[in-house]
Amino acid sequence: MAHFTNPEADVDRFRFRLGVAAICVLLAFGILFGRFFWLQIIQHDFYLTRAEDNRIALIPIVPNRGVITDRNGVVMAHNYSAFTLEITPSQTGSVEETIDALAELIDIQAKDRKRFKRLLDEAKNFESIPIRTRLTDAEVARFAAQRYRFPGVEVKARLFRQYPLGTVASHALGYIGRITDRDLKWIEDSEKSGNYKGTDHVGKTGLEQHYEFELHGETGYEEVEIDSGGRALRSLKRIPPVPGNNLTLTLDAKLQEITEQAFGDRKGSLVAIDPSTGGILALVSAPTYDPNLFVDGITPDNWKDLNEHPSRPMVNRAINGAYPPGSTFKPFMALAALELGKRTPHQAISDPGFFTFGNHTFRDDKKGGHGMVDMYKSIVHSCDTYYYVLANDMGIDNIARFMGSLGLGQRTGVDLGKDDSGESKGVLPSQEWKKQRFKKPEQQKWYAGETISIGIGQGYNAYTPIQLAQATATIANNGVMFRPHLVRYIIETGTGEKRQVEPKPIRDLQWKQSNVDVIRRAMVGVNKEGTGARAFAGAPYEAAGKTGTAQVYSLKGAQYKESSTRKELRDHALFIAYAPADKPKIALAVLVENGGFGAQSAAPIARMVIDYYLLGKLPGGAAPEDSAAIEEEHEE
Repeated sequence: MAHFTNPEADVDRFRFRLGVAAICVLLAFGILFGRFFWLQIIQHDFYLTRAEDNRIALIPIVPNRGVITDRNGVVMAHNYSAFTLEITPSQTGSVEETIDALAELIDIQAKDRKRFKRLLDEAKNFESIPIRTRLTDAEVARFAAQRYRFPGVEVKARLFRQYPLGTVASHALGYIGRITDRDLKWIEDSEKSGNYKGTDHVGKTGLEQHYEFELHGETGYEEVEIDSGGRALRSLKRIPPVPGNNLTLTLDAKLQEITEQAFGDRKGSLVAIDPSTGGILALVSAPTYDPNLFVDGITPDNWKDLNEHPSRPMVNRAINGAYPPGSTFKPFMALAALELGKRTPHQAISDPGFFTFGNHTFRDDKKGGHGMVDMYKSIVHSCDTYYYVLANDMGIDNIARFMGSLGLGQRTGVDLGKDDSGESKGVLPSQEWKKQRFKKPEQQKWYAGETISIGIGQGYNAYTPIQLAQATATIANNGVMFRPHLVRYIIETGTGEKRQVEPKPIRDLQWKQSNVDVIRRAMVGVNKEGTGARAFAGAPYEAAGKTGTAQVYSLKGAQYKESSTRKELRDHALFIAYAPADKPKIALAVLVENGGFGAQSAAPIARMVIDYYLLGKLPGGAAPEDSAAIEEEHEE
């Protein structure tokens, strides 16, 4: 049977398909037109900016870091220009082959290649990267003669940090080093990351770190047109950087140098303060180190030497070292007794040479004792028994409250390092402290016998030299306490305006002047007729002071003999002082680790420092031996 097609039905189907196809085409063109409209009209500004960004690169220009000078204008940290050999990867062929060829002309070591590779990973293709820094004139000349062989390689002048005085005041100045991830986090947390584009170095310790954002300056930018391959074509615009602000210190560079020399090869610390402002005149931690080693990345050998050296030169003993204050604690104890009404100046005790508490005997250094001892004699001749009895009468919490008001056992807030993270609190013992310090209940209990040794600056007592200097300055300033600080002015480089770091009184302790006068008179007596008399013999000014000797380990009833004791276990020598006694201009604390008696090791250093600061006198020969004075010091 034959089948016949229906032409009309075929036409209808064809028309339907054609209509569907037309609708699809119209929809497709509608979508394309809509997308075109979105991109060209709605998003025009956005994509124009993106195109410009792809065409223009912003190259950061690192600012000149601020200069640091001492109170007299002596430059302690500045910058100098030196030649660096730099490679722009986008303008050269094989980077490795280029470096190998350069090494035939210029000394390029493995550490240079390693640093270059790290910087290459962090940099953009069109930025130049140093392969060698601080080229000699001969190296610059050799490269210049062969310059045509090295496209994309050039010699540039860059600024480098320098500490012209070398090791002098290194713990105060600190040093700069290459930025690490930890530094980046700190910068980001401070919302300063935008100003650190292109910056390779940052302050790591000391003033360099504390005043980083003042010293750094404002980064400049150069707009460079680049092609699709990332090659620089031409410079379009340049925004110059703003140099960092300069710092003028309270520090006296010559005084600092003399003090460091006075320590010789001994370990220790000295902090000298202007009592009326809190300005630090000298801050010494011995031994010291050369901050120039860190400027362009310290070598592994130098880093190992510094960190593994038995004297630990990288430790800032002035703010990080916590030591028993020994007998330098006694003037503070005596003042506490007067202020709390526990003693009068003329109230005396009989000193038989020991004090018995329970079943334990606390002995004085002088056999047979000092006889009848009032407050003046207890300080001048450093009578232990007087302070054994006094500590027992006062109780640990009364002692802790008074010493806390002097700043002992607390960070001073000195402008070194990042905030106060670099400064130790030390240990101000109290019942509450012991509960927090120990975990076991039997260890947390404070025993009355533990208070006895606290009275002579032993036991749990541990304070930093800067805390002792601050407390001494507070006595010199009649109870008005200032925050120790190292920066006197911040000088704005743009305007030259000086922003003074205002002296900030922390508190006025409002002591009775008659009580302060008793202590100050006794401290003058120390240097006239007591344990500091030998060191200050012949001084044309009147100085107040107090010697101290602090045990490094417990004798457990045995007698201390320096000659038979290993050096690292010998007593620490301490001395606190201020001068002139009537109108103090300088107050200080000296610590000589394992130095023995304070009058023999620490007091002579204090004399040198005060002589220079008040008289401009440079250190001369050693003072003549005085056997009577030495014997007196042994009684401490």
